[in-house]
Amino acid sequence: MSSILEVDTISIAARIARAKPSLTRSHQQMAEYVLRHPLQAATMPIDELAAAVGVSVATANRFARAIGLSGYPMLRAELVKGFEAMLAPVEKMRARLQQPGSVFDAFLAALDENQRNIAATRAALQAQECEAAVQAIVQAHRVYVLGFGASGWLAGLLQRGLETYCENVHLMSSVGGASQGARQLPRMGARDLVIAIAFPRYLSDTVLLAQAAHERGVGVLALTDGPHSPLVPVAHHCLYAHAESYHAANSESTVLALIEALCSAVALRRRGSVQDAARVTEAVLPWLHDSARASLRVRAPAANVSE
Repeated sequence: MSSILEVDTISIAARIARAKPSLTRSHQQMAEYVLRHPLQAATMPIDELAAAVGVSVATANRFARAIGLSGYPMLRAELVKGFEAMLAPVEKMRARLQQPGSVFDAFLAALDENQRNIAATRAALQAQECEAAVQAIVQAHRVYVLGFGASGWLAGLLQRGLETYCENVHLMSSVGGASQGARQLPRMGARDLVIAIAFPRYLSDTVLLAQAAHERGVGVLALTDGPHSPLVPVAHHCLYAHAESYHAANSESTVLALIEALCSAVALRRRGSVQDAARVTEAVLPWLHDSARASLRVRAPAANVSE
């Protein structure tokens, strides 16, 4: 029993430190690499790790035993501890690549996955929460959209979708990063709304800024993956998107579908939405390509010459 508890409680770093006096030069090379690159080591098969360090596969196995583990599989299992959430997309991709299939099969699998995600998101939607989220946006004095990493692109699309129908929509996750978002906090009040977007692997900047807004009495609407999300405790309203992906941390297309649905619902509830859309269309009209008008512009010089 004590040996099992020992495996569970002693970190790899502690094992290496304890065994360091007796480690060979090759084992010390292994130890140095594992300590510097624990995440990479946790994802590598034994042959790849041995090649990266410049030792043999046998040496990699002996290193694991030298620090008190039964072999490389247990070393990798110990390294994975604490990285489970971060490594999940890597492991899913590894499993996916081991399955035979053509490029066309990959296209179909990705599209099928998106369909399943959207169907699951649709099935989990609750009418009352959708209504509350839209009302929070429509009634807000100012709307601040927040998201970093991959969610930063989604935040930009949400801000673009809402600004047609809402006068004050601001993107907190701009080129200035989290500190630029923090600079906007002092101007927020109880009549404002922060829409925070975060999916695994959740970024601390998004969670911390949403929490700071919540503490200031600002309403928070979370777009996230489920009740376990770190955004949920600080959010007044939540909309969930099922975002499983075999090749990435999340399916961004599912979140985008939810964003488009949210913007459509806001347009439905917002008075004057048709006029707002018409004004936007009129403003961008000079930059829109129209084949009929373009052909007239091309033919006009020729007509002048003939005269």
